[in-house]
Amino acid sequence: MTRWGTLNLAIAGLALVLGACGSVPPVRYYTLVPPAGGDATSAPSSRPFQFELLPVTVPAQVDQPQMVVRQGGQGVAVLQGQRWIAPLGDEVRGALSADLTRDFRAQDVTGLPSEGQSTVRIKLDVRRFDSVPGSYAYIDAAWSVRPLKGGDPLACTSRINETVSEGYDALVQGHQQAINRLASQIGAVAGAVAAGQSARCPEG
Repeated sequence: MTRWGTLNLAIAGLALVLGACGSVPPVRYYTLVPPAGGDATSAPSSRPFQFELLPVTVPAQVDQPQMVVRQGGQGVAVLQGQRWIAPLGDEVRGALSADLTRDFRAQDVTGLPSEGQSTVRIKLDVRRFDSVPGSYAYIDAAWSVRPLKGGDPLACTSRINETVSEGYDALVQGHQQAINRLASQIGAVAGAVAAGQSARCPEG
């Protein structure tokens, strides 16, 4: 083969590679953490409190960099083009902390001294994190709140379903709203526990 023939083959091969690269859809990253400076969505009656928020666990099925959505009764799809910006457990924890801080004027002191103020420890285990585009975002969680300086924990469960419209933006927004509702339930209990008042799990 002549030098020109070899050069033409190389150019053709490069064109195929570039064409293949151009056909790969771009990856879009999502976060559950709400933007800073948003308006509070609840009007809690409890006083501000401090809290430690332990690492959040999520089901292994959805603990992926990619977004995992349900398809029908048994199928799931791992979406290569839609990904979380951080591990899903960290995303849920960050969103819950932000919502508690904003809506309850609480302070996340995880890893910091409590400075003598009443502090509670919050533990959250997400048992289901279902995503169905154009249908719903669903969270089933077990959580507990206890005084940091002793006392029995109050263990509760929450099952929250948010209807969502078509599109992945709407799906992520649905999960943000579900976490905000969860924060409202946890915050009401945490504020009472931090103030030394009796508390009970929310209904539902």
